[in-house]
Amino acid sequence: MKQSDPVSTHYTQGDLLAAIHAGITKLGKTADTITIEDLGPVDEFHIGGRLATRGFLDQLTIGADDHVLDIGCGIGGASRFAANEYQCRVSGVDLTDEFVETGKELCGMLGMNSRVSLKLGSALDLQFDDAAIDKAFMLHVGMNIADKAALSREVWRVLRPGGIFGIYDIMQVGTGAPDFPVPWASDSEGSALAAPKVYRDNLEAAGFEIISERNRAEFALEFFDAMQTRAAEDGAPPLGLQIIMGSAAPAKIRNMVSSIAKGAIAPIELVARKP
Repeated sequence: MKQSDPVSTHYTQGDLLAAIHAGITKLGKTADTITIEDLGPVDEFHIGGRLATRGFLDQLTIGADDHVLDIGCGIGGASRFAANEYQCRVSGVDLTDEFVETGKELCGMLGMNSRVSLKLGSALDLQFDDAAIDKAFMLHVGMNIADKAALSREVWRVLRPGGIFGIYDIMQVGTGAPDFPVPWASDSEGSALAAPKVYRDNLEAAGFEIISERNRAEFALEFFDAMQTRAAEDGAPPLGLQIIMGSAAPAKIRNMVSSIAKGAIAPIELVARKP
């Protein structure tokens, strides 16, 4: 995977692991004492953090015998959470080498290498056999994937019959594009926002049945309001999303929240089943 890929370029910081180690030290922890809960604020690079992850993944009925695929896994926060929460095996794939290498290091710290495997890869070319996966999910990933049809077909291919695919993405629900930068793109060239109907149509064209859909805009605004209040009182947490997003984090969040508040975009959950 070439690191010149514009998506990878947007997300690569260059010193991510060192910044996380520094945050761990600020918490008064070490690589031997850090926990999944401690890493949550930096681990969950999507609206709502760990709370959103739990509410979303609970809908996928993940069992201990399931092989679960985390598409666009980032540094593996949701992968580790799923493996720990549901006692399942998780494979994560991501385009950004720095995310994958950092995620592997964190899995090692937590002793989770036997249940969580992270590797460099593309959502449009998943390196798994047909029908090898029981459940699949992606959290805030589709905004970087223009070809929703190819994505839907590829996930369909790797899922077994009866398998579940969950999506939690920021989607276009009104008119107007967000100002840039935003968390998923530095400019409009890197953004592939689409309406929920586009997702549904492509999922159904691939053969999926839509199980449920939920708009999380109100939840998102409440989440960011609470985050702003905490930041005003306590400052940025030692392990927070500013580590992932870099120095432009305030502008990225501000632009995204403004667009959600205007009703132009919203975080949407979609859950689909392969018959």
